[in-house]
Amino acid sequence: MKAVIVCTSVSHGNTKRIADVMGQVLEAPVVNPEQIDSAELAGYDLVGFGSGIFLQNFHPRLRRFARSLPTGGHSRAFVFATSGLPEPPIRPFTRPLVRLLDRKGFEVADTFTCRAFDTWLPMKLVGGIHKDRPNATDLEAARTFAETLRARTGAVS
Repeated sequence: MKAVIVCTSVSHGNTKRIADVMGQVLEAPVVNPEQIDSAELAGYDLVGFGSGIFLQNFHPRLRRFARSLPTGGHSRAFVFATSGLPEPPIRPFTRPLVRLLDRKGFEVADTFTCRAFDTWLPMKLVGGIHKDRPNATDLEAARTFAETLRARTGAVS
């Protein structure tokens, strides 16, 4: 099966590091939303969507890309994110993107989040938080997530 990961990583490269690990396992290229045409996604069996979290939301470029996708004819997807703060159980920040992709016709197989270095205000005032993240444990968790996803979805031929 053929996979691709659409990733927006702008602040410290945190999300790209996670995407690269997943991409190795899934044998999937990691691309920016601007590097792939939405129509091309129909040629993939599994599509990953990820970015850092900004004000409890995915990056605007990734959200715009997801909103621009045609409805129907899609395969499986997964969603991943990095953030300085944990995902709140009451209002998970992955939920809106999962729902959007579902409306677009994707079957969202799973989600993954981990902590990452964050210098967004007010964290910038104290030099940021989680300077050592994602760390080896986070990268291994991303690898395990991708291996599980590959086993469940048959993402690699």
